[in-house]
Amino acid sequence: MKNQLRIIGGDWKRRQLPFASIDGLRPTPDRVRETLFNWLMWDIQNTNVLDICAGSGALAFESLSRGASQVVMIEPNTSQTKFLKDNLELLKVTNQRAKLKIGTAQQTLPSLKEQFDLVFLDPPYSLNLWTELATLADPLIKIGGLIYVEADQDIGQLQLPSSWQQIKETKAGSVRAGLFKKTI
Repeated sequence: MKNQLRIIGGDWKRRQLPFASIDGLRPTPDRVRETLFNWLMWDIQNTNVLDICAGSGALAFESLSRGASQVVMIEPNTSQTKFLKDNLELLKVTNQRAKLKIGTAQQTLPSLKEQFDLVFLDPPYSLNLWTELATLADPLIKIGGLIYVEADQDIGQLQLPSSWQQIKETKAGSVRAGLFKKTI
């Protein structure tokens, strides 16, 4: 069983990509993704992007479509990593532009060495991993880097690093999202 996600903008606008039917896997809704990438419109070109909980890959593929220079995706589910690999092949994305790390974010984040301009943090809601993953990711984010956080609860209630200053916020249905800038 598979589902489809639609890329909203950029080089692959309107492309449909399949992803696995897995409990808790929910791509960022189109409306929220559109808002996010409107926020990032002037900041996405030539960025080094980290998608901490890649899932369907919606945010990573949207970033590549809009000019990110490199994306690192972390995904522990091997059924879904096959879809991610197939979609990267389908879109002819080189290994230099996209790296797929198979494992949990907790296992993978400490092993990463590069610094990122943009980080997506939208873990499965039921696992309540925001604080743990934000703490692990923080050293990998450049000063001035942007962090997108998505949750099913008030973003202000999440215990995120004090160096992350919230600059934008949106809500669509039960999805709450915020954009942060790393200040120190």
